[in-house]
Amino acid sequence: MPELAPKPVSASAIEKHVYKVFPNDMNAHDTVFGGMIMAKCDRLALVVAERHSAHVCVTAAVDSIHFRAPAKGNDTLLFSLSLNRSWGSSMEIGARVEAENSYTGDVRHILSAFFTFVALDENDKPIDVPAVIPETGGQQRRFDNAEIRREGRLATRKKLSGGQGA
Repeated sequence: MPELAPKPVSASAIEKHVYKVFPNDMNAHDTVFGGMIMAKCDRLALVVAERHSAHVCVTAAVDSIHFRAPAKGNDTLLFSLSLNRSWGSSMEIGARVEAENSYTGDVRHILSAFFTFVALDENDKPIDVPAVIPETGGQQRRFDNAEIRREGRLATRKKLSGGQGA
């Protein structure tokens, strides 16, 4: 199989995808329903994974979803996602969601999360994906930290399986 050419983070990243909050997005506490935000992140992370890999991809894991602040009515949500790192057939995609007050322009960081996707071939078997090239200092930091998160995921999986691997 030929060597896959590495791709820069910018080739698949999504910056400030806009979603306007409406009343049907609200929960009983009158803040935006967290599950809706998570679902939108998962769909957008899929776009990043498929742009990078050029294959059908599936969600393999979701890590470290941190709700930092609530989003409210009349907010506009800004979704930014990018590939942090790839290994074989898997990829870690980082998500950051901000809420922008539509009237004042104030912006709040409301969510951070990490998604792991696996690329599949035409037989639904994992297939290798290109390496990722960090282009900025922040991207390099996320690239380096992705390996630490991966090691943690693999160690947890091993412990939960009684040391027998996945």
